[in-house]
Amino acid sequence: MITGLQLALAGGALFGLGVAMLIWRFSPADPDLDDALALLAPDRPRTDTTGALPPGGALEDRLGIWAIKTFPPSAWARTPVRELAIQEIPIHRFYGQKILYAVLGLAIPPLLSAFFSLMGLNLPFFIPTAASLGLAGFMFFMPDLTVRERATETRAEFSRALIAYIDLVALERNSGSGTRQAMEVAAEIGDSRPFKRISQELARSRWSGQAPWDALRALSEELGVPELDEFADIMRLSGEQGSQVYAHLRARSAAMRDALLKDELARANAIGERMSIPMSLLGVIFMAILVAPALLRVMAGGST
Repeated sequence: MITGLQLALAGGALFGLGVAMLIWRFSPADPDLDDALALLAPDRPRTDTTGALPPGGALEDRLGIWAIKTFPPSAWARTPVRELAIQEIPIHRFYGQKILYAVLGLAIPPLLSAFFSLMGLNLPFFIPTAASLGLAGFMFFMPDLTVRERATETRAEFSRALIAYIDLVALERNSGSGTRQAMEVAAEIGDSRPFKRISQELARSRWSGQAPWDALRALSEELGVPELDEFADIMRLSGEQGSQVYAHLRARSAAMRDALLKDELARANAIGERMSIPMSLLGVIFMAILVAPALLRVMAGGST
């Protein structure tokens, strides 16, 4: 049963929280210098952060746009910009997901407390309150964990596609194609997302007058794929100095393939080690089942 003191404490806490939120909202905040310079940079990542939302957009998109306009950048801690860019997830959608998850975390404990109250089990007031705050904080960071985990898989997929792309560029250069032509023709062969991203960057660089290797270097910085930056350096030597890069490209693709194979083997070994733990436990349980009857008979005989 909730007492008057608990209600008074809850009301005072809510009033204090509201006053603190109003002061924080209307107080002048110092802008983050990195964010301000990123907005002014002409080659900043093209992940949409403030673009207009089309009519009928998803709830998480609308929440994200509202959150960007309402809260300062420091309220989101560290935003995984590269992880979002490689998955082509707009930042406003990511913010909307964080808000929805936090609201869901706030709502679950009170609903469970009301359900328990209907069953006759009255919990103290501080238990659902603390559970709501803790669960909301945990679920607020769940999209970060999900995005980073999926970004690792997407980045590995991009690296595998890049190996094939480098081989195709090497074949095009060996057949006499120019540097830009070889890069564009090779990018148009594949229909996967990495090939499409590279093709879009090369097309954008053609219309903007930018060198293709500079465009790929910017894409590497945006997505966090260092292998793409190394490939751009090789193509820069080919375009500016006219050097033959067929052998260098094939050697680079072979080195990337070996590194990827080593990573896959290490991951497979780690999975095998984790699978050996339950097998060992099953073996221990099986041995205990076999030994237990004989041990019980010995103990029974000794007691008599």
